[in-house]
Amino acid sequence: MSSEQCAEGDTVGSPRVRSFRDLLVWQKSMNLTVAVYRLTQSFPREEAFGLTSQLRRSAISIPSNIAEGQGRLSPREFRQFLGIARGSTCELQTQLEIARGLGLGNSQLLNDAESLSHEIGKMIFAILGKLKT
Repeated sequence: MSSEQCAEGDTVGSPRVRSFRDLLVWQKSMNLTVAVYRLTQSFPREEAFGLTSQLRRSAISIPSNIAEGQGRLSPREFRQFLGIARGSTCELQTQLEIARGLGLGNSQLLNDAESLSHEIGKMIFAILGKLKT
């Protein structure tokens, strides 16, 4: 398999993947970011610089690092940025559990964000496995 493998069946140079925007994992991580923003809109004002900010920054980091990595010149760099995105996914999952423990946010929105974050984490892990070191 090519070291430029981006998503199942799609390589960096293929007509299907011209940009990071073509990557399903990036698209889903953008949806996750929007979901986290919607979730945190109902958080208490005193959390604005605490958990709200942390959740939003973690969520934003995921698609941002996927995009930056895909835009780099080498598969090795892409792999490095995917690793950062995976770390941000784990960070986000931890913060979502904290929010749940504190009883913050709409439980359905929280469930949706958690589910999507787990799906994205698995996708990133699969892509990392397909990229040669």
